[in-house]
Amino acid sequence: MTATISRPTISNWETSDIPNLTGKTALITGANSGLGYYTAKALSEKNAHVIVSCRSLDKANQSIKKLRASNPEGIFTPLELDLSDLNNVVEVQPKIIDDFENLDLLINNAGIMHPPKTLSAQGYEIQFAVNHLAHMLLTLKLLPIIEKKEESRIVTVTSGAQFFGKVGWGNLRAENYYNKWESYSNSKLANVMFALELNENLKHKNILSLAAHPGIAKTNLFTAQKPKPSPIETFSMELFSPIFQSAEMGALPQLFAATSPDAKGGDHYGPKFNFRGHPKLSPTSPFAINKKERKNLWKKSLEILSNFL
Repeated sequence: MTATISRPTISNWETSDIPNLTGKTALITGANSGLGYYTAKALSEKNAHVIVSCRSLDKANQSIKKLRASNPEGIFTPLELDLSDLNNVVEVQPKIIDDFENLDLLINNAGIMHPPKTLSAQGYEIQFAVNHLAHMLLTLKLLPIIEKKEESRIVTVTSGAQFFGKVGWGNLRAENYYNKWESYSNSKLANVMFALELNENLKHKNILSLAAHPGIAKTNLFTAQKPKPSPIETFSMELFSPIFQSAEMGALPQLFAATSPDAKGGDHYGPKFNFRGHPKLSPTSPFAINKKERKNLWKKSLEILSNFL
């Protein structure tokens, strides 16, 4: 079974429906392309100060240059953040704390999908490390400035792959075997579980944690796969390309979660037709709904991150 969706779905919500964000600060990871870029673009056009976080400063500056071409009045700050190294997350935190009085929006958007077997700087399978562990650490390290304002929001980007994931703790370093599809699904399940459990932990402070997924969107997660997709994978992508939506449309669920007055803490948004469409409340993996499983993920993740907190 999946989550019961009792509230009305949203009809044809667009970026034009985003309220004025003057005075608000948003940090977006992976803001140089795809969903992150279009999220940065939409928020800046509504007057938010956008911290453009990318793996390299060059990528962040290139993204800002492109954003300013269409929005010369936009307010942007570049941030170099390598999520494959937890030490870098720790090193970046004081800079953010010192430079910004508060943080209204944190959008955990960056992701890696289907790489060859790779380990993070700390020796964990790279998809679980980047997609889940680093974003959890970043979120926890930034809570002091997120909590300064009630109704600040944290949006963690997941995927429909969550339904194929499972929470297992015996192969986090890919020492037994490596399946790129399985590892990606596990990391995306961890994303939505983290978002929902974080909301439970923060709701007494009136801080909202939400999850969102883009459906099937044309992003560089597909095109940047290394090694290149196999002939079968390439054929499958071409076969299903008619149902792919643009990255700009794919960003709508996370933008709704980040800005709509109608969004609630603990909500999970996705496209209206699951793969594509305007945002709506989305079904959630049964594993993520299971409170015991969520609490176990939280506990185990904290154990891994304990030396960095």
